[in-house]
Amino acid sequence: MTDVILQVEDLETGYGEVQILWGVSLKAYKSKLTTIIGSNGSGKTTLLRAITGVLPIWKGRVIFEGKDITKLPAYKRAEMGLIMVPEGRMVFPEMTVYENLEMGAYTKRARKKMKETMEFVFSLFPRLKERINQKAGTMSGGEQQMLAIGRGLMALPELLILDEPSLGLAPKLVLEVFEIIERLRSEGVTMLLVEQNVHLSLAITDYAYVMAEGRIVMEGTGKELAESDEVRKAYLGI
Repeated sequence: MTDVILQVEDLETGYGEVQILWGVSLKAYKSKLTTIIGSNGSGKTTLLRAITGVLPIWKGRVIFEGKDITKLPAYKRAEMGLIMVPEGRMVFPEMTVYENLEMGAYTKRARKKMKETMEFVFSLFPRLKERINQKAGTMSGGEQQMLAIGRGLMALPELLILDEPSLGLAPKLVLEVFEIIERLRSEGVTMLLVEQNVHLSLAITDYAYVMAEGRIVMEGTGKELAESDEVRKAYLGI
């Protein structure tokens, strides 16, 4: 795994005077699925906010595709292809499925390929095609999650960041979402996944990091972490 697309170096940040992240370093690789696991309050979402530019970085660097983007605003990072599917889906409820997907293709390069990308999204999510004129707010949680991922793909991401995509979904839909992530991985989509479902995440990921109290405490391949006694006790209840 030599093609590093994202490199986070000694990152520190927080809210107000409260520091949340302490010297966090990690790498994500092209065409691979990289996962961050950790319990609630470990700093995972704060880390994503810092990477995407929503939260200012106090110390350290974020390098994306070889460029230092530490001081770039969030919209510039999005234009470069750093795209996040937020926790809680955040679809536009009063807009149709089509309009939500159209909103995903807002950058210049994404607009040029909107038709082809939409066909790809519909091949992944036939249900969205069936509901193309339906308002997003009237869809089930699982359908909204498909729409949120589809909208992220419409932006032609170089790195697609997924923040807790299985949160609040029924077990059957959780499996469906993970099947989609696995399919995207096989299609060569580069992804950074933050997820509380440790068992399913480690089963499909290429490389993973464990966060606790704002620090990276362990890292390794999905298989290595799934077999680690520490991870099994703390997260898998074994």
